Formats: sequence, structure tokens, C-alpha cells
Amino acid sequence: MATTTFLSNATISITQGATTTDLSDQGNACTITVGYDPLETTAFGDTGHRFTQGLQSVDVSIDFFLSYGATEVEAILASCLGTGTTVLTISPSGTSETATNPEYVITNAMLASFTPINSTVGSLATVTAQFTGGTWVRDITP
Repeated sequence: MATTTFLSNATISITQGATTTDLSDQGNACTITVGYDPLETTAFGDTGHRFTQGLQSVDVSIDFFLSYGATEVEAILASCLGTGTTVLTISPSGTSETATNPEYVITNAMLASFTPINSTVGSLATVTAQFTGGTWVRDITP
């Protein structure tokens, strides 16, 4: 049974090279999926499949409102495109990490593609950035 209610207000920082940009005020949806590749260890005599932990796996999906300019969403995503060296720092709410606000740092994430222009008359332009790969760390230390 749930004991608390959580209202989403994620913080999203993207680091490419020596530049870190807080894009929290440009995002409106964020999903992180973390885990490990399963490696089968089933041996003779086992009566079911057995697995052990392999390499880390991580996928991040962020919906942004498109904006243009040197330090805006389109330019930041363009600088990340294809490098495989992007660092994402994301927490559910605010920048102070605690047990109730864990921060995830994804290092060497890859942005393979994105849609830099997505225009419909009378609508806000948005883009979904799909990052994959790299390594992740969960931090709850203030």
C-alpha cells in the first residue's frame, strides 16, 4: 500500500565535453530504464534456466520542448549526436539527492538520432531524445 504521493518534477542535466546544461525547464517527460544483461549459467543437472548479472544496460527517454540557440535544446542535442560520451544527471525532484530523491548519473550515453525540426501549425514543437548505453550509478548521498 502506498504511503506517499509523488508529484513529478525531474531535474535533467546534460554534459557534453566540458559543458553542462540544465535542461529541466525544457523537459516534460523522462524515463530511465536500468538493469543488467542476463548471462545464462544453466548447467547440466539444473531443472530450470539460471542466470547471472552481465554488463549494465541503460535506456533514457526525455521529451523536450524544442528551442533554438547556442545553449538551447536543439544545439545541446546536436552536440551529443553520435558521440557516445554524453553524461546525463537525472533525479526525480530537485538537485539534492537523498533516499527519497535518488540521482542517476549515466556516463557515456549514446544519442544515435533525434528530430531537430518537428513543426505543426499552432502547436508547441517537441522532440524525444533517446539515449542508450553507457554505465549508470544511483546516488543517494547528499
